[in-house]
Order: sequence, then C-alpha cells, then structure tokens
Amino acid sequence: MKCFIDYQQDTPFPIQNIPYGVFSTKENPIHRIGVAIGEWILDLNEIAHLFSGPELHNRQYIFKETTLNSFMALGPKAWKEARERIQTLLSDNCPTLKNDQSLLERALVRQANATLHLPAHIGDYTDFYASIHHATNVGTMFRGKDNALPPNWKHLPIGYHGRASSVVITGTPIKRPCGQSIPSDGADPVFGPSKLLDFELEVAFFVGGAPTKLGEPINISNAHEHIFGFVLMNDWSARDIQKWEYVPLGPFTAKNFGTTISPWIVTTLALQPFLTDNFQQNPQPLPYLRHTDKFNYDIQLEVALCPKASIPTTICRSNYKYLYWTSKQQLTHHTVTGCNVNPGDLMASGTISGEVPESYGSLLELSWKGSKPLKLNDGTERKFLQDGDTLTITGFCQGNGYRIGFGICEGTILPSY
Repeated sequence: MKCFIDYQQDTPFPIQNIPYGVFSTKENPIHRIGVAIGEWILDLNEIAHLFSGPELHNRQYIFKETTLNSFMALGPKAWKEARERIQTLLSDNCPTLKNDQSLLERALVRQANATLHLPAHIGDYTDFYASIHHATNVGTMFRGKDNALPPNWKHLPIGYHGRASSVVITGTPIKRPCGQSIPSDGADPVFGPSKLLDFELEVAFFVGGAPTKLGEPINISNAHEHIFGFVLMNDWSARDIQKWEYVPLGPFTAKNFGTTISPWIVTTLALQPFLTDNFQQNPQPLPYLRHTDKFNYDIQLEVALCPKASIPTTICRSNYKYLYWTSKQQLTHHTVTGCNVNPGDLMASGTISGEVPESYGSLLELSWKGSKPLKLNDGTERKFLQDGDTLTITGFCQGNGYRIGFGICEGTILPSY
C-alpha cells in the first residue's frame, strides 16, 4: 500500500495502521472521530458521505458522533469495511480525496494542532492480572518463592473491577493520592500522601459488537468478535495504600485515583500480521477457556521515567506476548457468569513483565520492593515515583518496512492535595 500523504518510514501511523481516536481543535472544539495517518488526522466527520459499502451506507451518521461507541457496536463486518474504505481513500491511486483539494483541506488536521480526548464513553473498566512473570514476582516478594502464585492463578484470569470515571487520556497530570497506610507491620494506620507511588505497564482492549444481554455469556469461539482494538495503559498504583487495604477484597483507593490510556485505538485488524503463539498454559484450562487460534501479539513496549526538568531514562522493555491469559480468555471468563458487556467497556491486561529484570513492568519489581534503587541518567535514583516525575509508555509492532504504533501514554505526578 502506498499513501498519497507523505510521512516518515518510522511513523507509528502508516496506512497499514489506521487507528481510531477522538479529537478537537481550537477552531472547532466539537469532539470528532478521526484516524491517524502520519503527522495528520483524517477527520471522518468530513468524509462520512464516502462510506458507501453495504455495512455503512445507511450508517454514515456514526462518523459524525462525538465518541466511537456506536461504531464499535456495529461489529467486525463494519470494522473491516470501514478500514478498507479509509485505506482506499488514502491510497495513491485513488483520486477521490487526493484530487479534491477543498475536501482535503477540511478533512486533514495536523496532530500538533489537535487536542485528543478519550475515544469512547467508558461505561465499565476491568483490570486483569494476566502476566505470570509479574504475578510470580509480586507473590515471591510477599509470600515467598514456593508460594508465589495463588492456587487459582493458572486456572482462571484473575481481575478486579476498576473505576471508569478516573480513566484519563494521555497527558493528564496525576495528583499524588492520600490515604491510609501502615508505617510498619503491626503498627497503627496513619493518613497522608502515598510514599510508594508506582506505575503499571499495561495494554487494554475496548469491547465492541452489540451489547450482550444479562445472563448470556460470550463463548470463547467468537470472543474475538467483541474485541475492537487496543490501547496502551498505565494503572497508577499507590503500593503503601494498597498493602493496607487490599485484604480481603482487593484493590480499591490505591488504584482509583487515575488510569491513563493512549489516544489511538489500534484495531485487531491492524494487529493481525503480528499474531504470535499464545503463552503455553499448564495445566490446560477448563474447556470454556480453551482456544487453539492465535490471539497473542508481538507488541514491543517501553517505559521511560523523566524527573522534573531533567532527561528521560528507559527503565523497562517488555512485550505484550508475555501475557499468560489472552484477551479472548479474559473476556470469556469475565462474562461466563452471564455478566453483560457494552461497546466501549475497557478491559486491561494487568502489569506486563517478562522473565528478566529489564522487562519488569512496575517499580515495585524493578526496584524489588525498594531494595534495589534504579539509577537514572541524570544521576538520581528511584525506588518509587516522586513529584514532578513524568512516566511515558510507548509501544509498537515492527513490520517489513513499516511500524504500527499507539501514540504515547504519559502522565506527570503532581503533589498531593
């Protein structure tokens, strides 16, 4: 595929990607749906009339809405038709956009001149615990190597219901949370700002397809039809608050103060060339969680930490393929009870860690509970995040002569209230 819009070969947004997002501009503050192409955004509101295929010719209005929820709800046939139509319109041998200068001037917006917003209304948000290396590391720290994984971990995808209201778009500052913690084991609790603030390197998917009905689970065989696409995510975590409050019901205020996602949803269609083997599961899960088709992806992930007014340090290099439980298994287990889901629901992977220390996806692991401080490029050290620190997550799939990217997932820590 050759695009008539010029862009650098290493752009994260080539014509092979076509990720969806929502943006506005100073001149037009209305939220609009667009796709990223090179340094530009193609405004789908301006070209909605050009979607003339069987799935979309009577639904052109969805590209004039302010979120992607309605488009997500249409399902795989419409997603495929829209992607192919956009790629055709952007191709060098299609004159429709290329030769219509007036339409092109209205439809193309420089990313540098746009403000990006949450791409969908997120009705519900669930966070899983799907990386075996992360779970083993954390379990080893707190329960010992011989008792690292809880008995259920290899039998079902563990997760918790998060707070959708505090999911924010990249660039949103995160205020250091206050809460209860204990200064030492057995001590009385104290109240104050979290001293052990952490990041979690995650990838999340948006649910698509028609809303499911209460009492009707999603079958593993067609779970992929309800997975629209993926974003990078940082599940900010206050480890000292978490330690005191998580027994017996799990994470609560230690994680509800902010969750950052990247702005562009990379679709499963764009990720197909980067399918890789699913993680080998032993023991084999129960039949409702088994699938033999590949639904794991080679997404290279990096995390950089930059102190205030300083230089960044890459502190982690990991990969999505390290997940033990696939997103199909996550979604299937989530709904096995009959829990209903809606287009725009967000489901996250949990911290993604690899086997080696450089691939650990949290400061809790990278500094091994604070016992091994990280040395940064500016000469300072970190056990956990300090005020003024900026944490940036990036991710990409490397193709033959092109790269599929997500945009950055970034936030800066502000002092507590």
